[in-house]
Amino acid sequence: MADSKIAIYGAIGANVAIAVTKFIVAGITGSSAMLSEGIHSAVDTFNGVLLLVGLRLSKRPATAEHPFGHGKELYFWSLIVAVLIFGLGGGVSFYEGIQHIRQPEPMRDPTWNYVVLAAAALFEGTSFLVALRQFRAQARGVPFWEALDRSKDPTTYTVLAEDSAALVGLAVAALGIWSSHALDMPVLDGVASVVIGVLLAGVAVLLIAQSRGLLIGEGVRPETAKAIRAVVMEQPSVEGVGRVLSMYVGPDEVLVVVDVDFKDDTPTGDAADAIAAIEKQVRARFPMIRRIFVEASDAPGGDAHADRTGGAR
Repeated sequence: MADSKIAIYGAIGANVAIAVTKFIVAGITGSSAMLSEGIHSAVDTFNGVLLLVGLRLSKRPATAEHPFGHGKELYFWSLIVAVLIFGLGGGVSFYEGIQHIRQPEPMRDPTWNYVVLAAAALFEGTSFLVALRQFRAQARGVPFWEALDRSKDPTTYTVLAEDSAALVGLAVAALGIWSSHALDMPVLDGVASVVIGVLLAGVAVLLIAQSRGLLIGEGVRPETAKAIRAVVMEQPSVEGVGRVLSMYVGPDEVLVVVDVDFKDDTPTGDAADAIAAIEKQVRARFPMIRRIFVEASDAPGGDAHADRTGGAR
C-alpha cells in the first residue's frame, strides 16, 4: 500500500501543476485541444485524491457489520474514478471538441501550447515511470502484461492507465494544434479534442470492467485453484476434493473455501491435523490467501466439477 501511495502522490503532484498551466494557456491561445487536456489533468488530480480516500478507508479494521474487513472500499472508489474519467474527462472533452468543430475559431499564437505540452509530457512521463517502477516491484519478475492482467491493486494500474492515456493525449493535442495552425484549419483542433475524449472513454471502460469484476466477487485464477486442490490431495487422509470457492476481499487478501472428502476411517484428530497442514501449506505458497475454510464433504467431488467452480482470474 505504501508503494501505491507513492505512485498516487507522484501523479497528483504532476497533474496539479499541469492542469493549472494548461487552463491558462488554453485561455490565452483559444485552443480546444489544450482545454480538453486541462480538463483531463484536472480530472486526474481529483481521481488521485479519491484513490487515496479509497486506500485509507480500505485499511479500516473488520467490524461486526463487515467481518471480512473493508478491502473492497478500494474497488468501489476505483470504480468511481473510472466513471469520472468517462463522464468528466471523456464526455466533456468530446463535447468541447464537437462545439469547436461546429464553430471553429482561428487559433492565436500556438507557441505557448507547444511549451506547455512539452512540459506536460515531462511531468506525465515522470509520473508514469514512478508508477511503472512500483508496479514492476509488485510484479516480482512476472512479465508486464501478465502482471497487469493478474493485478488486483487498482491504485497502481489506474495511475498507469491514466498516465498512458495522458501521454497519448498530449501527442494527439500537439498534432491537432500543429495541423490546425499549419493548414489554417481550426476545425482540426476540435477533431483532436474529440479524439482525446474517445481515448479517455476507452480507458475508462477498461477500468470499469476491471473494477466491476472485483466488486461482484472475482476469485483466484484457475491454475491457482488447481494448485490448492493438489495441496489438499497430498494429505493421506483425503480421498477427494470438491469445490474450491474463492473471492478477493481486498487487493492482497483472498478468502478460500474448500470442500474436502476424508476417508471413511479417518479419526477426528487426523482430520484436524490434515486441515491444519492444508491451511499452512496453502498460506505459505499463496501469501494473499489470508482466510481458508475447509468443509468436510460426505461425498467426494469430481475434478471436472471442481475445475468449473475455480476462480475466474
